[in-house]
Amino acid sequence: MKLADLTFEVRDRTAVARVTGEIDLSNVGTIREALTEGTPNHVLALVLDLSPVEYLDSSGIQLIYRLREDLRVRGQELVLVIPPASAANAALRLAGVEQHIHTSETLDEALAGLDDSG
Repeated sequence: MKLADLTFEVRDRTAVARVTGEIDLSNVGTIREALTEGTPNHVLALVLDLSPVEYLDSSGIQLIYRLREDLRVRGQELVLVIPPASAANAALRLAGVEQHIHTSETLDEALAGLDDSG
């Protein structure tokens, strides 16, 4: 059973990944590996769009923190797209993710924020 789909695109110096479906213990390792490998070394940031995520457990939250560290070591930034109405929003906010990782409500807002900071 496939719980999540992952798509990538590169926009200028930013990689954009979108996860659709569920992120849990059964697939978190595969997703982390795909995100790390799918982010080219030449990009400055990875924007991870969690808008269509239907379910996110504690292993998914841990994935986000590990991914942030993986990217930091490579000199890259992680930005999360978490709309207020998304299923992942409550869990991520409760875990305090926005205190440690830059978040935006929309993909356009995330990309504009990177343009402004770069």
